[in-house]
Amino acid sequence: MTAEVVNLRQFKKKQARADKEKQAEQNRISFGRTKAEKQLTKALNEKAERSHRQGRIEKSEDDK
Repeated sequence: MTAEVVNLRQFKKKQARADKEKQAEQNRISFGRTKAEKQLTKALNEKAERSHRQGRIEKSEDDK
């Protein structure tokens, strides 16, 4: 009935590393986008904006 001896300092360091790695994984999922993905998103947004502007009907000052 002998328990395994554990160094508390090493256990705390190992736990801290695991917590940091878990946080890093969450950040990679949340913020990690490649440059190509960012450029694609920007291009799609610009295309949608141009399309939206083309569909507008300009009102003349006589229509007020």
